[in-house]
Amino acid sequence: MTTAIRFDHHNATRICFGAGRLSALGGLLPEHTRILLLYGGGSIKRNGIYEQLCQTLAGHDWNEFGGVTPNPAVEVLNDALTQIRATRRDFILAVGGGSVIDGAKYLAAAAHYDGDGWDLVSSKAPVAAALPMGVVLTLAATGSEANGTAVISRLSTQDKLTFRSPLLQPRFAVLDPDTLGTLPDRQLANGVVDAFVHASEQYLTYPVGALVQDGCAEAVLRALRQLAQRFDERHALDWRQNMMWAANQALSGSIGLGVPQDWATHRIGRVLTALYGLDHGRTLSIVQPALLREAMAEKAAKLRQMGERVFDAPGSAPEQVIERMVQLYRQLDMPVTLADAGVADADAANQVMDLLRRDGAIRLGENGILDEGRVARIVRAFCA
Repeated sequence: MTTAIRFDHHNATRICFGAGRLSALGGLLPEHTRILLLYGGGSIKRNGIYEQLCQTLAGHDWNEFGGVTPNPAVEVLNDALTQIRATRRDFILAVGGGSVIDGAKYLAAAAHYDGDGWDLVSSKAPVAAALPMGVVLTLAATGSEANGTAVISRLSTQDKLTFRSPLLQPRFAVLDPDTLGTLPDRQLANGVVDAFVHASEQYLTYPVGALVQDGCAEAVLRALRQLAQRFDERHALDWRQNMMWAANQALSGSIGLGVPQDWATHRIGRVLTALYGLDHGRTLSIVQPALLREAMAEKAAKLRQMGERVFDAPGSAPEQVIERMVQLYRQLDMPVTLADAGVADADAANQVMDLLRRDGAIRLGENGILDEGRVARIVRAFCA
């Protein structure tokens, strides 16, 4: 059966890629703007990046806000929003990984909104305007540097929600693999898994004859598989530059154009972060294998295709392909159950389901194939 493929696509982010390209930042910054430099826990002050930024920003009107948390919390971001308004900032330079970039997107939208910025995240109000922003990427994982999507948390209510708008697309992104050189192994492993699952969520559904999208997804997945196998080479330029580009391509939009997508692994994983504070990448390695086993019948054709084209294992049964993914995650010392992540909560399955139910009837996966009963089986499997 032929499936009609339709989509609109416009990626307006200018990518400046390559070792040493941080030096190009000065030519990308708009003149006569009041810049907010936004960053996370302060690692850029230990690895020399902050000093380079200060040199580049000399002559610009700029101030800074540090302390954006992983899984960026609106409670922290609202302090930055107060600073933006008080000092009349009109451009945001986000320096960090997905959390900092997502935080910048929230600030860009909230700066032009008179109400509670959480209204934008929870879809109570549309994003009608946003400050322009640019990115210096220092952690390759989410692809947030080249899309208009952000994930923001609210600690007070244990919410973690996605919101998106074309107005949140960064104007430019500097992807310099040298910035990955001092990252801890745990963050690099998280990045590999995050990118692998991003690509999988757009690929592991059912065949629709999208030869280009499938081929692009398979190229990204194969690259990430090789990077996992060569993790001992993570300090080499070849590894870092391939990792940075693979993570970007996994969620820049092109591999998902016009094809069915899943995103159930992410939806359930966000609840694990909200409840237990787990790293985003680690929640994905916990949820995905259990989810794929539950949905194996619907995803069988694409799992077999993945076995042949990504894992070089033609003729593999779907369960064997899932086991190869589990081994890939274990190779990176990533958890595949909640217990592996050090969570010993006898009531975990009930808590996860309660938080998922709070948003209404549970229908996850492509075409809503995962109802509440099936999701409950997935949750019990990784909580066992």
